[in-house]
Amino acid sequence: MGKDGHEPNRRKGRKSRHPDGADPGPVGRAVRFVVLGTAGLVWRILWRVGLVGAAVLALATGYYYSQLPAPGVLFDGRGGGSVTMLDRHGNVFAWRGEQYGGELRATEVSPHLIHAVVSAEDRRFWDHPGVDVRGLARAMLVNLRAGRVVQGGSTLTQQVAKNVFLTAERSIERKLKEVPMALALELKYDKEDILSIYLNRVYLGAGTFGFEAASQRYFGKSARLLSSAEAAMLAGLLRAPSRYAPTSDLERAQGRASVIIRLMEEEGYLTQAQVTEALASPAELSAAAAARAGGYFADWVMETAPGFLAKDTTEDVTMATTFDPEIQRKAEAALARVFAEKVKEGSTAQAAIVVMSRDGAVRAIVGGREQGTGQFNRASQALRQTGSAFKPVVYAAALEAGWSPNDIVEDAPLTIGNWSPSNYDNRFRGPITLTDALANSINTVAVRVSEQVGRERVAAMATRLGITSPIAPGPAVALGTSEATLVDMTGVYATIANAGGSAAPYGIREIRLRGEDLPLMRGDAAVGEQVIAPRSAALLTYMMREVIEAGTGRRARLPGREAAGKTGTTQAARDAWFIGFTADYVTGVWMGNDDNTPLTGVTGGGLPAEIWREAMLAIHEGIEPKPLRLESPGPGSLLMAGGASSLGGADTVVERVFNDVLRGLLGGGGGGDTRRGGDFRPNTSDR
Repeated sequence: MGKDGHEPNRRKGRKSRHPDGADPGPVGRAVRFVVLGTAGLVWRILWRVGLVGAAVLALATGYYYSQLPAPGVLFDGRGGGSVTMLDRHGNVFAWRGEQYGGELRATEVSPHLIHAVVSAEDRRFWDHPGVDVRGLARAMLVNLRAGRVVQGGSTLTQQVAKNVFLTAERSIERKLKEVPMALALELKYDKEDILSIYLNRVYLGAGTFGFEAASQRYFGKSARLLSSAEAAMLAGLLRAPSRYAPTSDLERAQGRASVIIRLMEEEGYLTQAQVTEALASPAELSAAAAARAGGYFADWVMETAPGFLAKDTTEDVTMATTFDPEIQRKAEAALARVFAEKVKEGSTAQAAIVVMSRDGAVRAIVGGREQGTGQFNRASQALRQTGSAFKPVVYAAALEAGWSPNDIVEDAPLTIGNWSPSNYDNRFRGPITLTDALANSINTVAVRVSEQVGRERVAAMATRLGITSPIAPGPAVALGTSEATLVDMTGVYATIANAGGSAAPYGIREIRLRGEDLPLMRGDAAVGEQVIAPRSAALLTYMMREVIEAGTGRRARLPGREAAGKTGTTQAARDAWFIGFTADYVTGVWMGNDDNTPLTGVTGGGLPAEIWREAMLAIHEGIEPKPLRLESPGPGSLLMAGGASSLGGADTVVERVFNDVLRGLLGGGGGGDTRRGGDFRPNTSDR
């Protein structure tokens, strides 16, 4: 007790914990305890979680760090190889597979490319440690304001991490994984190494990986030599390679490049004068990229080349081909011109063209009216009935069996079993030579000849001449009921033009691995087998010349130049063909509808012959006319088949022997004009 007898006041002089000095009471103290306790608990949890998170991040970073090889190992990240195609002159015209231009370090490329990429993708690349918190915050703010994702926050390092370790899947999990990976990259490599990996691995559309491949693809030059405008256009591909590909829409690509150029100016990489110059002279495609020629040809080569060196290759392959871009351009122009001038607007009819040399070297393929890659190739993939374009095969079999172009066969009604072939004009001409029968595409004569020679011989001849698809059975085989591709049929005619020597279509001259001196394979035309005798080929060429001079192919005449060919129209005009050749080139044209519906008012001697003529006139510009390798038959002919109204098969043995004896006595109708390349001397009186 105090000296005054009172108990001292122990609270005297203490400040109240509440403003009004009132005691909070039990409830207040309880609330206060809960709040402070919860805050402390949360802090302790967060502290421990942070510590654990930091430990996990460190461990993950260390793990990825340990997995990283030398930077050069990561430059080429493709899963497959590539094919680069060269035309007959050695110039690149097509690319297939996953293109990679070769290792190129950041220190070697054009400085403009570095500046364009950094300006477009990661302005703080040189300053951040792999993850840019400021950039992430800025991207989040922009996206919130826009109400959708319009800006990403990934750094170049994170993009490399995704490219090396992850897939393109968009997810929070992937974004979280990018962080330790990016930190590991920054710890393992310097900034130039990371940038080098990025420049080599990034996908830039059209099958190209890395800026070197893209630069070669679009500009025909190394990434070392890019201008600021070209670098900006390539950097513009990073946002959407397909959308901004200059081969798809050059104007759109240039517009995107102008945005990149302005960003480069903002970052201080370009002066105002340089910006003005770059905007005034936007990047343009190389001639090869702008032409976009040879897509159908390249697709066909990929179909026919060995798979392990083409579509399934794991190496970088270079193919030297037979392709001629000038012939391709002329063939495409001829097709477009005839359709524009003579086909009703809105027509769905399709057409295809194949041009080859006499030895089978394919020079051009137009697989349809659309251009581009990956389109349905009607020249090599469409199996269509050949119609009367098949008749030279029938007559080749007959000539090989000893018949003569001047032999006479009756054009008269004919019935074989339940089938009675008729002629296109429903007329019968009576006795007619084989030459006139072919020139006027007489069906009954072709069937009679096929039946007497033997369907088996005709089918065997078709296969020997180069038709790779099955030959239809039955007597109608003589009228082209078999299906074949335009490439195969043009190859058949090439064999005839090649004096009967095999002229199988080919498009590859040589295949090499990139960097190798010795070729893996050569595809040049070799001395092939003699499919039909040179004299038979020369006689058949004479007959086919008459098709153009006096028969159904008159619209295909080439002024001042000899040509031989044959028209073909299938039942109901579902297919229309004209295939022919000069001394220099063999060209086939097909027209039809993809759904196999009939054409309207089209026969092989009409629009296909006109397309053929337009193409051949352009292709032969500047080429000196040369005579065909032909032989015209001498006077005198034999009655090879009478006017019987029905045939049960070939001639009787007695009739066949009798005819052979007569031919022997009369010398087989030899003599006349003979031209065998250099040995065939033209007889001007016969021309």
